[in-house]
Amino acid sequence: MASNDDQAARVVAALERDDVVIIPTDTVYGLAANPKSPVAMARLFELKRRPEGVPVAVLAASIEQASGLVRSSDFFDELANRHWPGALTIVAASARNLGFHLGDTANAEGVATIGVRVPDFPLLQECARMFGPVAATSANIHGSPTITDPTSLVSAFGNVVELIVDGGELEGLASTVVDVSGGHLDVLRQGVVQVD
Repeated sequence: MASNDDQAARVVAALERDDVVIIPTDTVYGLAANPKSPVAMARLFELKRRPEGVPVAVLAASIEQASGLVRSSDFFDELANRHWPGALTIVAASARNLGFHLGDTANAEGVATIGVRVPDFPLLQECARMFGPVAATSANIHGSPTITDPTSLVSAFGNVVELIVDGGELEGLASTVVDVSGGHLDVLRQGVVQVD
């Protein structure tokens, strides 16, 4: 099996070519792409069959990198420090001028938001450290069950993605998603992490 450094280099090279790749995470397999590339992100949405109104989150290398993507807030800082790295995606007001193509990210008040997570997974942390934040969503068709094994991934996406990193069978437990963009805590999806 290739080392994390070798695998990260392969993933980063693919992202730099605007390819969509499948990578294992600490939760589920993810379809990943360069969030700054309209071509790559359009391809990711197409492969996922995901409506533009359902935005894609990004994976960051560290709390410091993630914090640069959002407007500072006590809610964000407290949750990030308590649960990262880990299976918590935090939706927060987006920093200005990121140039990301993540879908329709406006909240009910019209504020641009971004969902961000620092995964507890060294390969992904290394990819995001080398490349920058990586757009990622679960590797399945929108609304379909999560795919947890590499064989099924190859059957579903093997002919349409440029790289699948085999991480073995994953548990398939999704991250918890919370929204703090409106100045209060909203649990959008209950997953692995319990947030109180």
